[in-house]
Amino acid sequence: MAEATTEKEAVKMQDGSTREFAGKRKMLKESFVMDDGALAVALYFRNGEVRNLVLNPALVTKFALHGAEQKYGDEVSGVEDIDDMVIAVDELHDRLGKGEWGVKREASGISGTSVLLRALVESTGKDPAVVKEWLSGKNAAEKAALRKSTKLLSIIQRLEADKASKTAKVDTDALLGELG
Repeated sequence: MAEATTEKEAVKMQDGSTREFAGKRKMLKESFVMDDGALAVALYFRNGEVRNLVLNPALVTKFALHGAEQKYGDEVSGVEDIDDMVIAVDELHDRLGKGEWGVKREASGISGTSVLLRALVESTGKDPAVVKEWLSGKNAAEKAALRKSTKLLSIIQRLEADKASKTAKVDTDALLGELG
């Protein structure tokens, strides 16, 4: 099956450079440090316009914090389970602490990790921090295999059922109670 290629348009910018705009993209962004140490953002518009915007030094902290919020938010985009979101944020924070900005989490690598973590803690009796550290080195396929292991399967099923009952919008116990 052939991969779809995104159309790219080369646009001559007013500063003399040429930028490639993919698909429907209308603006490209670049950040840089000026010779005097000031922080700036260059915006390149598909119509050839360019804006080099020097950040107000008094607002640099706000810009940084906004970027941090965005980075953490992007990390949990598409993750449905709140416990999995917490784990994803913790893992990102650990990577950022090591200076790993561009490392991405594996697609679908976090889904169900919170239940797997709890099942491993229950099964092994090990400290959650130890299990979490061990689990962070496993890829999505390894985590999926662990979730299906005979040693953990019954624990995982029980934990997932318990979790589902707590988040259910319908009180099934009350409904069943109506039957007497």
